[in-house]
Amino acid sequence: MNQPLTNPITEDDIANYLANTPDFFLRHAELLAAVQFTSPHSNRAVGLQERQAEMLREKIKSLEQRIMEMIRHGSENVMLSDKILRWARSLLMVSDLHALPASIEQDIQGQFSVPQVAIRLWGMAPDYAQLTATQEVSEDAKVFATSLMEPFCGLNTGFEAVGWLEDPSTVTSLVLIPLRGGAAGNMTPAFGLLVLASPDPHRFHSGMGTDFLARIGELVSAATSRLK
Repeated sequence: MNQPLTNPITEDDIANYLANTPDFFLRHAELLAAVQFTSPHSNRAVGLQERQAEMLREKIKSLEQRIMEMIRHGSENVMLSDKILRWARSLLMVSDLHALPASIEQDIQGQFSVPQVAIRLWGMAPDYAQLTATQEVSEDAKVFATSLMEPFCGLNTGFEAVGWLEDPSTVTSLVLIPLRGGAAGNMTPAFGLLVLASPDPHRFHSGMGTDFLARIGELVSAATSRLK
């Protein structure tokens, strides 16, 4: 009488055997023709070669979609780079420094389709003390701006900076960009904060990239440093 198997063969055992015995199907070529699969597209039985062809077509389709996605992102990045270059040129053309902060806000709204934009600066020269952008900011806001090593993107949870906007009650998502001397991400204390805001809760979110936002911060920092 046969004894029951104490260690029955598993699917993994079979898979490992076939993977480590490449000549198995050379010795049993008739099995390849006999193997049948259920097609996920038609629920009918198909041969091994047809199933492999289906899998290959699916892989090609997936690769095509990824390529199209890469092309789309590439095109969007080129367009965004062009917008930043045009905006940088307009910054250089502003000769009246009293009009510079308002010009920055208007240009960002227009070039990047941001519903609301505001900027606050501190430590500026007395000549610019009457500008909206240089009005009093709390010490907490200054400390918070300095603590940001990269732009903050996310939901409005009651930030003081939202109150600087024209219509703060409509803001659900925003970006806060610290303004400081030098390259983005350095430890220099901030001398300002740029706010981009939207009523769309998905417009600015924690998962979005911040590279272009950091470049915007560097340009605004360089431009507004002339007011010191």
